[in-house]
Amino acid sequence: MKNNTLTFVLYIMQLDLFEIDRVIDDMARGYAAPCATTWFKVTNNKNPTKEEYRKKVVEFMKHFEYVLANLYPSNTQTEYLRDYVKGGLRKAIHSINSGNNKEVERRYTYYTDYS
Repeated sequence: MKNNTLTFVLYIMQLDLFEIDRVIDDMARGYAAPCATTWFKVTNNKNPTKEEYRKKVVEFMKHFEYVLANLYPSNTQTEYLRDYVKGGLRKAIHSINSGNNKEVERRYTYYTDYS
C-alpha cells in the first residue's frame, strides 16, 4: 500500500498543468478585461475609475473558481488542480489590483480614452 501511495504522490507532483498555466496567463487579456469593458459599455459607464475597472476584471477572473468547483470531477487530482489554480489566480489578481498587468491597464486606457 505504501508503494502505491508513493507512486500516486509522484504522479501528482508530475501532473503537467501547462495548459492551465496558459489559461491563467491569458485570462485577463482574453476574457476578463473584454468582459469588464463590455459590462461598462452595457451599463453606460464610459469613465470608470481604474479601481472600478480592475475590480470588475477581477470579478470575471474569479468565475474560473466556479468552473473548478462545479465542472471537474471530485478526486485527488482535481483537489491538486484547484489548489494550483487558486495560487495562480491569486498571483494574477494581485498583479491586476496593483496595476502591474499591462494588458488590463492598456484596455482600461483605451476604453476610457476612446469610448
